[in-house]
Amino acid sequence: MKISIRRSRRAAIAVALGSVLALTATACGDDGSGSGGDKGDEGSGKGKIVFWDNNGGVRTDIWKEIIADFQKANPDIKVEYVGIASTEYQSKVDTAIQGGGLPDVGGVGAAMLAGFSAQNALEPLDDRLAKSSLNGKLNEDMVGVLKAAGGGDGTLFSIPTSANNGVLYYRTDLFKKAGLDEPTTWDKFYEAADKLTDAKKNEFGYTIRGGAGSIAQALDAMYGQSGITSFWDGDKTTVNDPKNVSALEKYAALFKKDTPAADLNNDFTKMVAQWDSGTIGMLNHNLGSYQDHVKALGVDKFRGIPQPIGASGKRVQVSNPVDGMGVFKSSKNKDAAWKFIEFATSAAENSKFNKAAGQVPSNNDAAKDAWISEAEPTKLAAAALTDGSTTIVQLPYYLPDWNTISKADNEPNFQKVLLGDMSAKDFLDTMADQLNKAQAEWKEQNG
Repeated sequence: MKISIRRSRRAAIAVALGSVLALTATACGDDGSGSGGDKGDEGSGKGKIVFWDNNGGVRTDIWKEIIADFQKANPDIKVEYVGIASTEYQSKVDTAIQGGGLPDVGGVGAAMLAGFSAQNALEPLDDRLAKSSLNGKLNEDMVGVLKAAGGGDGTLFSIPTSANNGVLYYRTDLFKKAGLDEPTTWDKFYEAADKLTDAKKNEFGYTIRGGAGSIAQALDAMYGQSGITSFWDGDKTTVNDPKNVSALEKYAALFKKDTPAADLNNDFTKMVAQWDSGTIGMLNHNLGSYQDHVKALGVDKFRGIPQPIGASGKRVQVSNPVDGMGVFKSSKNKDAAWKFIEFATSAAENSKFNKAAGQVPSNNDAAKDAWISEAEPTKLAAAALTDGSTTIVQLPYYLPDWNTISKADNEPNFQKVLLGDMSAKDFLDTMADQLNKAQAEWKEQNG
């Protein structure tokens, strides 16, 4: 067994000690064997299947609506919904791979796909898609991202549901009051962050993500400022390039100077709620929180624009993962699980899901629906990605250890950077060392 897979499994087993019994009781979609080596069964195409939502709580309402539609169209299939918070999803799946209790079908985004497929937990879907009404209807770029993220041989283990993109949300009312220009460049971003801050009045120019999910946002800020356009230079990562180090130093210096102190532990839900209910000038998130801002602020008090442009005059941003759905190999009812995926990614349901999520549909017919042009951040994001103004730095989702490196291994260290207990250089050198080793292992395994 290669080092990267062995390491992931050790982590999963440790988590299993505390949670495997609860997971097995909750997810009764298989016989409890649930390991990556269980081949499962096609099943009758009827009966019960268990679906794990990888963004439970945030997407629960829309998934329950889609499930109700599915069960009406397929009365012989019952879907048991289990919502799991995005911050806990990978560890719970890893635990179930080791201890049993995997669902039949679940969310499998690009960032976690390689780790699951390396443990032989996912059903290949190429043949099913080829014979499906979905064939030729899905966005080829999104399908390509998930194929590339599957571990190296181009097998499709997940059907895309949506694509996301980084967005800079800003309070138009606060900017107008302060006489500030729209934060379209990084210089204007930093100027606004400073000018809109009055800590004594609990007013801040920016909210920084210091809790779960902080690394991707930090990488976006780094590459956006440095202008470096590739994650790799040969076999070595550019993460700790001096330009990225300098960019992270400047970005991290915003903490507690132009941001609330509570940001240290904020994941995206807390960060979004804080921005929606307070007087904070800017927020970096993605298309997924657009509807939350509309509900909280209305459409007149904020805008969502593409990430700032760097000194070169070009916009550089890191890739945001494509989300999708996969069938777990241990499922005893793969036929019914596939029917659910087909239904959920059909034009009508995919449009319904992405309108609620504020993201870009994977179904090409759904992507033509009118609501996309009415949701300004989605419209602007789509334009930025197709008009030549933006260069995407592709993150190495294909590495089985990517999700662990970019989350569990380094989120605590990023908090140390914010607190001044660790230098930006030491933080990025540590991450670079882990990435270079993971890349070398991957190349050894894949020739």
